[in-house]
Amino acid sequence: MFNIPINEQGWGLFAQLLRNLLRSPIGGRAVTLFLLLIVMLLGVNGLNIVGSYVGRDFMTAITERDTAGYLLQALFYVAVFAALTVTAVLLRYAEESLGFLIRDWMTRRFVELYLQYPTYYRMNDAFLLSGGIEHPDQRIADDVRSFATTTLSFILMVLNGLFTVVAFSGVLWSISPTLFGVALLYAVVGSAMTVLLGKRLVDLNYNQLDKEAAFRSGLMHVREHAESVALLHRESRMLDRSSRLFDQVGGNFRKIILVNRNLGYFTTGYNYLIQVIPVLLAAPLFVEQNADFGVITQAALAFAMLVGAFSLIVTQFQSISSFAAVIQRLINLWYAIELAQTETLAAVDLTEQDDRLAYERLTLLSPNDGSILVKDLTVEIPAGSRVLVTAFDDGAKDALFKGTAGIADAGTGRVIRPKLDRILFLPERPYLPPGTLRDALILEPASVAVADSQLLAVLKSLGIEGIVARVGGLDAERDWETTLSVHEQHLVSLARILIAKPRFAVLDLRSADLAPDLTAAMLNSLAQAGIGYLTMGRDGREDVANRIECYDAFLEFKRGGEWNWEQLAAA
Repeated sequence: MFNIPINEQGWGLFAQLLRNLLRSPIGGRAVTLFLLLIVMLLGVNGLNIVGSYVGRDFMTAITERDTAGYLLQALFYVAVFAALTVTAVLLRYAEESLGFLIRDWMTRRFVELYLQYPTYYRMNDAFLLSGGIEHPDQRIADDVRSFATTTLSFILMVLNGLFTVVAFSGVLWSISPTLFGVALLYAVVGSAMTVLLGKRLVDLNYNQLDKEAAFRSGLMHVREHAESVALLHRESRMLDRSSRLFDQVGGNFRKIILVNRNLGYFTTGYNYLIQVIPVLLAAPLFVEQNADFGVITQAALAFAMLVGAFSLIVTQFQSISSFAAVIQRLINLWYAIELAQTETLAAVDLTEQDDRLAYERLTLLSPNDGSILVKDLTVEIPAGSRVLVTAFDDGAKDALFKGTAGIADAGTGRVIRPKLDRILFLPERPYLPPGTLRDALILEPASVAVADSQLLAVLKSLGIEGIVARVGGLDAERDWETTLSVHEQHLVSLARILIAKPRFAVLDLRSADLAPDLTAAMLNSLAQAGIGYLTMGRDGREDVANRIECYDAFLEFKRGGEWNWEQLAAA
């Protein structure tokens, strides 16, 4: 995994995050809620101090058989408890409100960064994956939630601990300086032992989150590809893979259990002794008649509160270790996003020029083994041209398709193409985002309004107007991957291109789902609309022989990335 020093990039990133939060529209509300939390914390601690004295006098009145004093202190007790209840509830309300406010802002910010082109694509880069940056979706959805809520909880615990130390140190010192010193020493030794016994939990919790996400991703894969799994009867392989992933979950979790067990031996005994030590040290004061009986109960309360404040590491170490893993995962995610957005990742220079598609000394390499797929390609494709691309290796066509789109980083040279609203891409596997049919047909944002009649006319020209009634209209929301056949998805994607009317279209039509006559009809539709196209073909020169009327030129890639450009006689 990435090893980001927390004291350098880590604190810098979170300082930047805090500055951005305070400058955002919710910054003022967040500060107000935080100040309210401070006031509530002070109120809780103040009431706890008052309660310790009321409790002392209450117990003393009982031992002295003072009925009037007993009843009066009981009334004070009830009043203090009532005030504590109201204050604690308001504290919890403000904490949850501020926690969700921070989560809402952080989640939207991370989603915005992640969906900024080409971050989400480059996050699948082998370099980033090898660095341990897996399942960014899980980190954004779950880790941000944990960070927002847990960070606030720990901040409040630390502040509450500081307030408690200030408040009860005087109380405990006034009872017995020795008792105060024992409390301090007990907490320091306990914290050091807890860190020593449980330090492995940080890395184990980090790994656990990734392994849980991998297991869940495997189950999602079965759901998303249910039809293919059923047709190929891959149930046993899916079962084996899921079992293997869960074995990894269980193996790592068993290590966590063992560390927690060893840590539990110490922390459980540590917490039990907190109840005994103050009584052992304060009881002699009562026996020697140097203090009232109520002082013993007050000493026990003050000792427990003070040790608890000093012992946050002991009492919260399991939560702290999980929280540290969440922080490290988010820092790594943020670092990976910045790395993915760095332009130096791309060695291929991409230049946008209206109505021009050209390649200058373009060399593209395989992302897997670094072999040359396209070598020193220099070609100018005039606007309106119809070009067929074939290759000895399909990898060359994939590389050229991605290089033209600007998402192929392995290589050198220059790609010149129009802006993305003037050149559109149709991948081998068409993609229609979930939503309405209108959203699938119209690019976002549309420069001009597109009338329903125009949408229906394009669908009718492609022979798929019937899907509108079948799915419930242009504004019916569907998951198109499961609603439409692959054939229909290709045609709807083509309709989107025809409606947008770009200068160029880059098409990957190698799919076996496309019959030759359908492919020819699609290309004719583009030609009639005056749209030039670059087609990744399927059958080499056989495509040219069968559909020479669809193309003006022929680009062939040979072994080692060598290429040949041929102007067709029918052009």
